[in-house]
Amino acid sequence: MVVIRLSRGGAKGRPFFNIVVADKRVRRDGSFIERVGFYNPSAKGGEEGLRLVQDRITYWKSVGAQASPTVDRLIRQAAKQAA
Repeated sequence: MVVIRLSRGGAKGRPFFNIVVADKRVRRDGSFIERVGFYNPSAKGGEEGLRLVQDRITYWKSVGAQASPTVDRLIRQAAKQAA
């Protein structure tokens, strides 16, 4: 099964997450199929905190990929900001 989930990066105490499409059996920070965005929870001021490639997310969902609950929340948040 293919999932859309977060992959952690960044330093200790300063998390940074890539939003990736990966096989469910691969570990969290392991190999992935495609990077479709990022999430920076510690973004301040003018820094960009969330970027998603909506057309690729739509494509992956159309072919059966399941988004994690956190990624679903971030997709809804990005849609609300765009509207």
